[in-house]
Amino acid sequence: MVRGVHNYSEIGKLNKVLLHRIGSEVDGLVPDNFARLLFDDIPYLKVAQQEHDRFAEILKENGVEVVYYIDEVAKALGKADIRDRFIREMLDEVSFSSRGVKEAVYAYLIAMSPEDLVSKVIAGVRKSEITEYKPKTLAEKIDEAYPFYMDPMPNMYFTRDQAACIGNGVSIHHMSTVTRRRESLLFKYMYEFNEDFAPNGTEKWYDYSDPYSIEGGDVLVLSKDIVAVGLSERTTAAGIETFTKNLLENSDFSKVLVFNIPKKRAFMHLDTVFTMVDYDKFSIHPEIEGPLQLFELSLSADGEIRFESKTEDLRTLLSQELGLPAVKLIRCGGDDAMAAQREQWNDGSNTLCIAPGKVITYERNYVTNELLHKSGIEVLTMPSSELSRGRGGPRCMSCPVNRDDL
Repeated sequence: MVRGVHNYSEIGKLNKVLLHRIGSEVDGLVPDNFARLLFDDIPYLKVAQQEHDRFAEILKENGVEVVYYIDEVAKALGKADIRDRFIREMLDEVSFSSRGVKEAVYAYLIAMSPEDLVSKVIAGVRKSEITEYKPKTLAEKIDEAYPFYMDPMPNMYFTRDQAACIGNGVSIHHMSTVTRRRESLLFKYMYEFNEDFAPNGTEKWYDYSDPYSIEGGDVLVLSKDIVAVGLSERTTAAGIETFTKNLLENSDFSKVLVFNIPKKRAFMHLDTVFTMVDYDKFSIHPEIEGPLQLFELSLSADGEIRFESKTEDLRTLLSQELGLPAVKLIRCGGDDAMAAQREQWNDGSNTLCIAPGKVITYERNYVTNELLHKSGIEVLTMPSSELSRGRGGPRCMSCPVNRDDL
């Protein structure tokens, strides 16, 4: 068992990773709640689980210890008082039509074992499960047609976003949407009460209770000195400043690079358009090549954040910041505009690097995969017909906990 958080790069040999095996939470998806639950389509669960299992198998075949959210959070909830606190915090994040409904859901959840509790919180609590409770107020009657007392968390299998392991610490995120906010609460309890996952002394760079949104898909650990963060539709400038000050004051990292990326669906997070695949190679969406606005954040002698603005093409920026003579940018879809759009939609740029020059990708992105191969990258492909419906790739579906240093 690999113990402790240690992550100083995007490409160091991956030793331990946190996943969530996609589950019955996606059965709660219907077209009527797509916007509410941030989905465009409905994965076929049986096949999606087979695909996710193959993802985990590839990781294990390459020496990676795979741990799962349900197991790790359940370890944190072994004591009755902690389960009570967890449920109450979880319910405080839900908008109930009355206090009576909230109390009924609490009574339903508190009777469960830790494993069943975590599974149910992720799957959602349907009204049909609490049959003894009947609507007692006008608000409850009006809300009666909606099938859930507590919404499911269908985005949970994208474990990159709720939190990030950076250096010897964690960043527990304030998610930008109400729909996903409860996901980070699960990680919070792992951090606070699961010693196997986060031993005493594990630092915290951002807190669940911090008021500004930041999401893990926007966070890339480029080197032992530099962390990159995307200023995106999901991550705010204020959140980045809070994170930067905490990180630079209390770690060996010296710099945070802020990539100002377009605020639109195709560029949801930095890692949907830009990932590191080797010491000097990156997979990218062609539209991010530049010129790109970047802010270099560091600490001044008096402990204040110092800003430097740069506007260069991406290749030049990366070469300068990482001290490399040159970098290679591997375009998603190559020079074919239609292939680029198609494969970007299916997360062709969202690679998970498990060792220098070795990545896991979706097999459906065959144009980009071939370009990676021709660039000297070992490409391990996984099936993705159903998982890809959630609009996230292998990097989105993984939270690296421990990597070798470079």
